[in-house]
Amino acid sequence: MHFTLVAGKAHLKHTEGGDFREATYRAIRQGLKKAESVLLEPYYNFTLKIPSENIGRAMTDIDQMSGNINQPETEGEMSVITGFAPAATIGDYINTVNEYTHGTGTLSLDYKGYGPCHNSEEIIAEKAYDSEADIANPTGSVFCSHGAGFVVPWDQVEQYMHVKTDSKNGEMYDIENVPVIRSASNTYRDSYATDKELEEIFEKTFGPIKRKKYIEKKVRQYSENKQKATHKKVLPQCLLVDGYNIVFAWDELKEIAKTNIDGARDRLLDIMCNYQGYKGNTVIVVFDAYNVKKHAETVSKYHNIYVVYTKEAETADMYIAKTTHKLANKFQVTVATSDALEQLIIMEHGALRMSAFNFKEEVDNVNKAISEQINKTSRLENYVLK
Repeated sequence: MHFTLVAGKAHLKHTEGGDFREATYRAIRQGLKKAESVLLEPYYNFTLKIPSENIGRAMTDIDQMSGNINQPETEGEMSVITGFAPAATIGDYINTVNEYTHGTGTLSLDYKGYGPCHNSEEIIAEKAYDSEADIANPTGSVFCSHGAGFVVPWDQVEQYMHVKTDSKNGEMYDIENVPVIRSASNTYRDSYATDKELEEIFEKTFGPIKRKKYIEKKVRQYSENKQKATHKKVLPQCLLVDGYNIVFAWDELKEIAKTNIDGARDRLLDIMCNYQGYKGNTVIVVFDAYNVKKHAETVSKYHNIYVVYTKEAETADMYIAKTTHKLANKFQVTVATSDALEQLIIMEHGALRMSAFNFKEEVDNVNKAISEQINKTSRLENYVLK
């Protein structure tokens, strides 16, 4: 799914911390109520090799599993059937194959991905979920009139909303001329607004940005080659990394996460250890445990870096925002994320921001420098030995 923040507006008296976050949750729920939701489940590609005399039994079984079968092939006295089927139905099928082939059949499974659930009506009926009875996740929105809030049901929200849709071309426009933030592309490289746009939105909402004296007055986008420090006091470097944001932004990690999110997380930590070893800065990687019930905030040391798992009901960007504020006087903080809202928040604390794409380039340059240094040392040792 793709979400776009079209506009926002705050009131000095009636807007409080968390209002925009709550509005976002309600807006997503309202959108899901309007959309058609499709229940998905994991599927496996399968290769089934059995005696040809059992092919009728096998095809019947796979059909009952809601599987999809390709044209069978014959290899001597054996037949090979390929296709795909729901993981829930074919996962234990090897036991049945061993039984009716007397141990001569083989079944190999390979993860295919997610597809429409084969028995969605049954699952949905069994769950018996009623969105309107889910008090913790409301579908309606809260609007303000004369300083008082009132709830509007999800199917009436568009009659009250400040942003309207142009039915001719589908473009969004704001009737109160609030600036609209648009990305130049759907890729992570351009997934954040420009510095000027962020600063304009921030100042219109919260007033002029107050920065520390050692921070440049002009908002800076991270660039090691062009960065010009104006610090009167040289502060140690601290890098805050939005863990899952980076995992799902980098192709290598995203590919691992498709089958093993723990593996992707561990791979990121190993990359950060190499990065810290070369840069010598303080690295803190933050992972979101927002939906983990009764989870307490944990901070641990992983080799030479720090790893944080947030507490229940606290997202990674919330933790990073408060930590950036705490570290502002002790470190020159850089935050690696492509979350535009998070970038907006950290600007007020005087931190530098680095998109996931820029951070990937930075890490690649560090790895290249490490490799060159190793090769140089190796050549020197060979020369000494000779």
